[in-house]
Parts: sequence; C-alpha cells; structure tokens
Amino acid sequence: MSPEPPSSTPSEIPADVPTVLVHDSRGRQLLCFLEQLIPLDGHDYVLLTPVDTPVCLFRLDDDEDPELIDTIDATEPILSVADVVLQEHDLTLVRSAVTLTVSGELDEPEPDELEDDEDDDDDSETYELLVSFLVDEREYGLYIPLDPFFVVARMNGDGAVLVEGEEFERVQPRIEAELEEREGDD
Repeated sequence: MSPEPPSSTPSEIPADVPTVLVHDSRGRQLLCFLEQLIPLDGHDYVLLTPVDTPVCLFRLDDDEDPELIDTIDATEPILSVADVVLQEHDLTLVRSAVTLTVSGELDEPEPDELEDDEDDDDDSETYELLVSFLVDEREYGLYIPLDPFFVVARMNGDGAVLVEGEEFERVQPRIEAELEEREGDD
C-alpha cells in the first residue's frame, strides 16, 4: 500500500464550521473557515480565517531585525528549499491566495511558553518561528503569526473572491464598524 500524497486541505475539518474556498485575482485558492457574514451594498462580504496555518517568510540577518518578504514568486528557489525543510517535519508548504500556508500537524505551543512571551515589553513578538533554513548562504525563516489572520472576501456563487485594492479600501472600514456594532450587541 503506497502512502497517500499530501493534501492541500487538512483531513480533520470540524463538520459544524462552514468553509469557503477563496480565489484571488491570480487564480490561487485558499480554503477558509467562515467567521462572519456582512451584507453591504447588495453583496455578501465574509470575514474568514484560513483552515491551514498561515506563515510569513522573513530574511534573517544577525545584525538586523528580521525583514518580512511579502511578495515572492511561487517558483522562487527559497520556497523550494522551504518545501524540503518542511517535509522533514511532515508539513507541506501551500502557495495559497493571500498568504503562504502550511498544512499538516503542527505542535501547539505550550500555554506556559506563551505566557512567558507576554511578559516581555517587546511588542514585535507577534510571530513564532516554525523553521529556518539557508539559501545561498543567507538565512530565512517561516514564522507563524500569533495574532488572528483574517481574510476579507465577497461571496460569489459557491465560493468567494478575495477583496483587494480599491474595493478593500472602500469596504474594510465599514466591515470593521459592523463587527464593532455586533460585538456591542452581545
């Protein structure tokens, strides 16, 4: 019996939480949990969180703060090296819409460790290192954001389209205001 190939969607999605497949303008996809539905201007906008774990790529230099690499081509050699490093941990790097994600079983941080981090006065501790690796003698790291990672999309048939550019600038403040109002009603 041959092993099953790695899947870009996790095998254990809670049945009671609806999921939505989001597409971006480049045709990439991201499977997300539906958190909130917000009707605006005749459209249904949704606030989503990725099913897989979002990760951010940083360039690490000894004498400087880590530098976020927020635009990277999916065929970039750095990502090929990251693929190999993650496979050693039974994880898969997914080049999704919005962000890179990692699928597979991640070790949950111990609550005691997180509490220790919160005691630090440094507000820049919003990421946790997942793996680091070398490419052309430069060090890189994939980090997991510790703050919730939200995606704004507009429902379109069975799926959703990522809200980008001018549309995002127009609806984002209104969505935030609607969410604040809903929290006040609870």
